[in-house]
Amino acid sequence: MLQIRIHGRGGQGVVTAADMLAIAAFQQGRHAQSFPSFGSERTGAPVVAFCRIDDREIRLREPILAPDVLIVQDPTLLHQVDVFQGLKPEGYVLINSRKSLDELGLAELAQGAARARLQTVPATDIAMAHVGRPLPNAVLLGGFAALSGLVSLDAVEHAIRDRFAGKVADGNIAAARQAYDHVRQALLEQTHA
Repeated sequence: MLQIRIHGRGGQGVVTAADMLAIAAFQQGRHAQSFPSFGSERTGAPVVAFCRIDDREIRLREPILAPDVLIVQDPTLLHQVDVFQGLKPEGYVLINSRKSLDELGLAELAQGAARARLQTVPATDIAMAHVGRPLPNAVLLGGFAALSGLVSLDAVEHAIRDRFAGKVADGNIAAARQAYDHVRQALLEQTHA
């Protein structure tokens, strides 16, 4: 079972990201569940959402304490909340930032795990360019598809269309594609470095 924890702030679409990821998994014929965990339910407050994906029915309902994947929608949480708590050693990490892991103060994390499984993508910048709003959720799902290969970009696009319509869907799909290409390029550069 693949367990994904998404960290962000209220208003960034953290819960929507988990829901769309579950829809993308369903699109590929897998079982999935998504659910949020709220503290104070206000814009800007830390929010966590969870998604599980498996080839069999999922019976677990508790929060994810040992994630296979971390998606961090707001880099200001990196040094405020222990977002890496419980992350499996072979886990994937995708952080919304234009900075490198070293610039974010995460060089030690990059040394302790497979470097190719840890990436940053400027999701807010990409969202602003395509959607006109700082909503990194769909963008990061495109990046996650490239980073992990655990869901396809087509499935992510289907999930975005399932959730949004018209220009909003088109903008989010274009943003997800750009993030997918960004992460693929970063992985290619690391392979040849």
